[in-house]
Amino acid sequence: MTLLNAPEYNASREAKKRNVLVGSGIAILLIALLSVAGFISGHGWLFMNLPVEHKVSVFLETLQAGDYAKAYGIWWNDPDWQKHPDAHKDYPLSRFTEDWTTESDWKGPIKTFHVDVSKRDDTGVVVAATVNDSRKKLFLKYQKKDGTLSYFPLELQY
Repeated sequence: MTLLNAPEYNASREAKKRNVLVGSGIAILLIALLSVAGFISGHGWLFMNLPVEHKVSVFLETLQAGDYAKAYGIWWNDPDWQKHPDAHKDYPLSRFTEDWTTESDWKGPIKTFHVDVSKRDDTGVVVAATVNDSRKKLFLKYQKKDGTLSYFPLELQY
């Protein structure tokens, strides 16, 4: 083939190239948009914290329903905790129930709640929630290593 003898134009090949380029650009733009939207909305890059937020939501729903034994199992990530209650003797069910009813910051059981935001760190995820429409927020820490929940002593600013 010489310089003046160009290859024949193939419309289907050019259309396929164009479609791949446009599709790739849209996919990259969509991933970037999801990443930023998840971060800005407080749910982590690409909404990575949503499974943890769901676990906290299920925990709070269980407390709201008054099923403290099941909520205690979610807290320890141990649904069969009743088979070995000595494993959690440092924080027994009686104290747990007291902490989430009479001794809570909301002076009673949970009536309403809303999971607000979550922030990831090296050891897990901190989830902030509004309970009983109170101005005082609830901060729970999800531990990555064992899936347990715990109180988070610091307050997130959001």
